[in-house]
Order: sequence, then structure tokens, then C-alpha cells
Amino acid sequence: MKKIFSNLMRVILQRVKESRVEVTGQIVGKIQKGLNLLVGITPSDTEQEVAWMARKCLELRIFPDQSGKLSQSVQDIEGGLLVISQFTLYGDCRKGRRPSFDKAAPGAVAEQIYEQFVAKLRDSNLQIETGQFGAMMDVYIENDGPVTLILERESGE
Repeated sequence: MKKIFSNLMRVILQRVKESRVEVTGQIVGKIQKGLNLLVGITPSDTEQEVAWMARKCLELRIFPDQSGKLSQSVQDIEGGLLVISQFTLYGDCRKGRRPSFDKAAPGAVAEQIYEQFVAKLRDSNLQIETGQFGAMMDVYIENDGPVTLILERESGE
């Protein structure tokens, strides 16, 4: 039986009309049309994984052209990206009533990989906004479509 989820970086990608993140009532990141990225990091993530995921987020064609066909990327529309660290993407709820987060990278490791991911996205020269790593955040998302995808890949792909 094929595994459903890998043990590598996971991104929940949402096409948005706008999105913002607040910490203690203050806006720390805000975009208009573009992508909201919720990012889960594992200890297995490498620079190769970070580069693959950044490229996938930037090049995925999920925005409509004039005829309504999904043929444009966030780069094509010059949209923004709001990147939020989300260790709960690796919450395992199969046993008991409290999720286990054993598969999520420890804070110091996750923050370093997260910052590498954000830096790769910034190479695109698009507007890249972030939340505040490790903080309690309120994320406001106005989905467009809605279009929501789970991005991950198997080890060795």
C-alpha cells in the first residue's frame, strides 16, 4: 500500500484574493491577490527539498487566464505570497485524543529551514510576506475559488 503522506516538507497552498497575519492585534504580513502558504517542516528536510518546494509554489499554474483556464502561476500574475510556519501540519491524530507532533522539526531546526524557504521565494522578486515564527498568530484568508492544494513529495522524487 502506498503511503499517503511523506516525511518531508508539507505546504498547504491557498489561492487568495487577500490574506493577512496578525500577532497581538498587529498586522505583521499582508498580501492582495496571490498565495497563502502554510508550511510544515520536518527534520528530514534539506536544501534540495526547500528549493523544490519553492519552485513548485512559484510555478504552479492555478490562476485563470482570460478564458478562465488555469494556466498562470503566481509569477505570471505578479501576485504576493504570505508564508506562515505551521508545525501542526505534522500533527498525528491516529491515536488518542491529543495530536502528537513528533514528526515536526524542533523549533530551532524548523526556523532555519523556514528562513531558507522564504529566502528562495524572495529570489522571485515577488512580494513575500511572513508571519512571526513561533508566535500565536491570527491568519485571515479570503480564498479565491476556493483553490486549496496540499504540496509534498515522496523521498527521492
